[in-house]
Amino acid sequence: MRRRILCVFILITFLGLILFSFTATEVFYNLSVEHSKESLTVYMNMYDESLTLDNAGAGELSQKLGGARVTFLSTDGTVLADSATDSITENHANRKEVQDALQTGEGYDVRNSGTIGENMVYYCKRFGDVLVRIAVPTSSDWNIFLSSLPSLVGFLLIDLVACFLFTYLASDFILRPIRQFTLQAQQGKELVSNYQELRPIAEVLNRRNEKIVGDMKRIEEEKELALQAKKSKDEMIANITHEMNTPLTSIKGFAELLAGEGLTEEQRLRAVNIIRAQSERLSNLISETLHYSEIDNDELPSYDVDFTKLVQDALGTFEPNMREKNLTLHADIAEGIKVFSRYERLLVILNNLVGNAIRYNKEGGEISVFLGKEDGFAKLSVSDTGVGIAEENLDKIFSRFFTVDKSHNGQGGGFGLGLAVVRKLCRKAGWTISVKSKLGEGTTFTIVF
Repeated sequence: MRRRILCVFILITFLGLILFSFTATEVFYNLSVEHSKESLTVYMNMYDESLTLDNAGAGELSQKLGGARVTFLSTDGTVLADSATDSITENHANRKEVQDALQTGEGYDVRNSGTIGENMVYYCKRFGDVLVRIAVPTSSDWNIFLSSLPSLVGFLLIDLVACFLFTYLASDFILRPIRQFTLQAQQGKELVSNYQELRPIAEVLNRRNEKIVGDMKRIEEEKELALQAKKSKDEMIANITHEMNTPLTSIKGFAELLAGEGLTEEQRLRAVNIIRAQSERLSNLISETLHYSEIDNDELPSYDVDFTKLVQDALGTFEPNMREKNLTLHADIAEGIKVFSRYERLLVILNNLVGNAIRYNKEGGEISVFLGKEDGFAKLSVSDTGVGIAEENLDKIFSRFFTVDKSHNGQGGGFGLGLAVVRKLCRKAGWTISVKSKLGEGTTFTIVF
């Protein structure tokens, strides 16, 4: 980085010095010409009309002017005399300073003299029928630049040394915040800078670090999940095997009993009913297990669901079950609540929560269902006055095949998969589900969509 800074400094300063040299040369050249013009104006005041219009008169005036070139011309441009040479035969009517003098009385020009081979500043003034021209040599802008080259080379060498020194100091000053960034990064700290120009970089790096940390955390979680998946698969197989074993054993036993002889009609009918009930229980278990497994593969598109109408319609289907246990329903359903999901997903959630509130409620108890908005989010809560959940079981209730009251296991369709399904749907949609409960007093489930 120092090499790059050095190259940039050298390039900029070298170009600056060269540009300055050209500019200074042009300025100096123009000032020199202006100074010469002012001097020639003063010189012209020393012309005496008594001078003879020959080489002797031109030489005499030239001596008075310190050697300035003096030329006498007629108004037709013919050279009458010249202090620099006596062999000018060329007509000077086309010279700029001569033309201006004939038109306005005086004229200036700067050019290279073909007679003496130097760059000259000419001043011509008309005195009646005579034109008097005085000229002094001046350096061209290119000659001035060439004469400045030794000084320019010296400045460039000084600039080179200054660039090396300044680069070392500047790079140390510039790189100091970067070194602080490196130190903060090594220590795992958030990158902070007091320099406004570096704050966007710090913010980008901090976000990148957060993303990396998040990615690493996600990779670790995925590794753990791959292991929370194998173990879960084994546990699920064991749980399903256990849950299926009871109805299968019952079906097998009563089937063997029916195959024998000596049963009364009443005993035979009871055995058939038990086989039918256990078969239905087994069928429900398989259905719920498949439903739970299919949630991960559900990629159907979501849409705005009128949750208000869904809840109002669904609550009516629970009236027979609530009537059996003499339960009272309190419903506080806000109008116009919509949730971006699918109808069947939301119905599964509501059926499980309300179904559990009925199943685990006390005789003559109460159920409260609230649907509204809180802080701009849709919120559903289902409360009951039932058996409640012990504190040590609150972390387990969303686990598969876990039931609060084992006496209800498998009865009325409950296998401990309902809340596991609810949590899985919520996690997939990014919703939050929470539970509050006190043993013997009831439970409240809350979902914020």
